[in-house]
Amino acid sequence: MSTTLDKLMPATEPARRWTAVGLTVVVSGLLTLWGIYGIGQYGLALFVCTPLLIGAGSTLLYGYGRRISRADAAGVGFLALAVFTGLLLLCAIEGFICIAMAAPFGILLTWVGTLLGHTICQHTPGQAPATLLVLVGFVPLTAVIEQEAPPTLSSVVSSIDIGARPEQVWQQVIQFPRLAEPTEFLFKAGIAYPIDAQIKGTGVGAVRHCNFNTGSFVEPITVWDEPRLLRFDVVEQPAPLNELSFWSVDAPHLHDYFVSRQGQFKLTALPNGHTRLEGTTWYYHNIKPAAYWHLWSDYIVHAIHERVLTHIKARAEGRR
Repeated sequence: MSTTLDKLMPATEPARRWTAVGLTVVVSGLLTLWGIYGIGQYGLALFVCTPLLIGAGSTLLYGYGRRISRADAAGVGFLALAVFTGLLLLCAIEGFICIAMAAPFGILLTWVGTLLGHTICQHTPGQAPATLLVLVGFVPLTAVIEQEAPPTLSSVVSSIDIGARPEQVWQQVIQFPRLAEPTEFLFKAGIAYPIDAQIKGTGVGAVRHCNFNTGSFVEPITVWDEPRLLRFDVVEQPAPLNELSFWSVDAPHLHDYFVSRQGQFKLTALPNGHTRLEGTTWYYHNIKPAAYWHLWSDYIVHAIHERVLTHIKARAEGRR
């Protein structure tokens, strides 16, 4: 492989820089397409291994057979990341929202990759070709391994105190009229938000539709304990967001990667005649690393809860 790199890499700037960037982006892009559309993985391979490959790969190619500074390594690594990200947007593979969410990982790990590449170039340059092969091979290997890991069900609980009796609050819980247009940046940026809720029937077996701007959650009622507890399954759900992009984006993660399984509203009578309303959503997502993406998903679910609970409070208290 050393002979191949000698032939591939130009000796002069800027041809050498752009060759390093181009080769890295092509390889990373093909692996990304295979991971997303081939095996359907949004995980460590994409969000950890790929930015490491972008940073280290571009640095190893650019610095192969010559001395470069850490600033040179960072420059070529982040240039490769910028080109890679731009192509994701231009080819409608991802939109601005998801790229912004993944940016902390992308930036940090690309930088770590440039440090790794720089260290190898400066201290063990003969290991550069082998390191490149290992980095390239590690991406698909990680994707294949992690697809066997099952998702974990999580819950998000939000509550609000309402100046009305449980019987009054209950009527607003089972269904409510159209909410005002959202003012929160989160929803204006494209995250799906609730519009209204309607119900057909009463008691267990009734079907509630919580309508979002992207479609409807279909929620068969499993517990009807008026006016204390309303619990429901989720059998259908819409896309979790409208991607901001230059054109329509229909990324695989918009379908069956964030899955709501069950929800409930719990009403507790308070001593002062008021009601504590608690909303819970049970969900899972097939995106890793789970600990990081739960920070986003829990925050988003809380924001959705808050929008609904605040609306119910205003209706029950006669302010709307």
